[in-house]
Order: sequence, then C-alpha cells, then structure tokens
Amino acid sequence: MADFNRRQMIQRSFCGLAAGAFGTLTLDAKATPTPETPDVHDYESFLDKKGIPQVAPAGKWEPSFKDILGPFYVPGAPFRGKVTAPLAEGDPLVIRGRIWGFDTRKPVSSAVLDVWQADAHGQYDMNNPKNPPAWKDFKNRIRLVVDETGYYEYETIKPAAYGIGGGQSRPSHIHYMIQAPGYKKLITQLYFKGDPHLKTDSFGDKGGANSNLVIQTEKVKVKGGSYQLGTFDIVLESTTTSF
Repeated sequence: MADFNRRQMIQRSFCGLAAGAFGTLTLDAKATPTPETPDVHDYESFLDKKGIPQVAPAGKWEPSFKDILGPFYVPGAPFRGKVTAPLAEGDPLVIRGRIWGFDTRKPVSSAVLDVWQADAHGQYDMNNPKNPPAWKDFKNRIRLVVDETGYYEYETIKPAAYGIGGGQSRPSHIHYMIQAPGYKKLITQLYFKGDPHLKTDSFGDKGGANSNLVIQTEKVKVKGGSYQLGTFDIVLESTTTSF
C-alpha cells in the first residue's frame, strides 16, 4: 500500500475499468462482460415495433416557443444528470421530459440539450466579474443526450427569481438549448406555474396563460424529505418547415 501514491489513486478512481494512462484508455484485460438480466417487468410490452413507447407529449402538438439566450450561456458543459452540486442550497427539483419532432409526431432520439440556471439566490456563476469561475468549472450547467425514446431527466434545485433593474424581476426559470439533426436549434426557457413575476416578465410571457414553456410541478414525498417533480416536453420544428 505504501507504493500506491495519491496520483495512482486518483487515476484509478477516474478510470474504473480503464487501463493505461490518461489519453490512451483501454479496457482492462481482466474485465468481463456485464451479465444480462431478464425483463421481469415486461417493459417491452409498452414498445412498438421500433422500440418507441406508446406515449404522447405533455401539452399541445405545437412547436415549443423560443426565448432569449441570455448573457450567461457557456458552451462545452459536461454531460451529467445533476445540475447542482451535492447538497446544494435550495428546494430539490427533478425535471423530466421528451424531445418530439413536430413533423413526425414521434420522439427525437438524437437530441443534445444544454441546461443552465441561477442558484437559490438568483445568482449565476458568472454574475461577479471580479470573481469569475475557473474555466471549465461549469457550476449549475450541464449537457444531456436523450435516450432512444427521446427521454431526458436531471436533478437540480429550483432557481430563485432575481431583479433586473427598473423595479422588474425575472421569474424563476431554467435555460435550454436543444439541437438535433434535421431540426432547428431551439433556445428557450422553462418557467413555473404560479410564479408572481410571470405576468410582468418582458421575456418569458410567451403566449400568456397558454404558454407551453410554463409547467406545473408536484410534490413527491420520499424517505427523509421531499422534492418537486416537473415534466417539460419540447417539440422541435423541422429544418424544412417554417411557422
């Protein structure tokens, strides 16, 4: 154990079943295939012949509304399923949904999502120009790849509303950028039903009460606490159509 230094420990913790130095990852020669298990829940009975669940999108069949990019987008965020750090301050929130094609009315299985947000105090990691985050820190920022059924899910905390001057405040929101081959890139935001700042927000009130960017969450109780659960389906426009 004395010869097992800190660098080796870090390398092993990051590599898992990988062998060799960083940049030359290969599977360890002693690794074996992970054994399969039977489909005890009969999940396949919910799928059509192409393996797509027989489900429908939340809300209407219409393209999701566009919204502003905002000043705090940063490209290249890591791919992960948790936006905030473990035990981050704030109310726990899980957002799930599917990406749909308006032209086919079927899930889009090749979409990549950028998701970013403010923290429980309405602050972005880039708010303070005198103390900017370290490059590649990506606090409260992730990317996601949907599965073969267009499904995505992530865990975070509900971001706080924040003032933008002139007596106005932006409602609580989460930023999205969605890209998929054959579809127009969509930059938009998710909002929460009942937010008192929605009616006066000069950016987010797309469609007013009928906005397809505003979702209702529900409280889910679990051992040791609870969290809010919301569904945010996104419908993309094809590159060959316009509205």
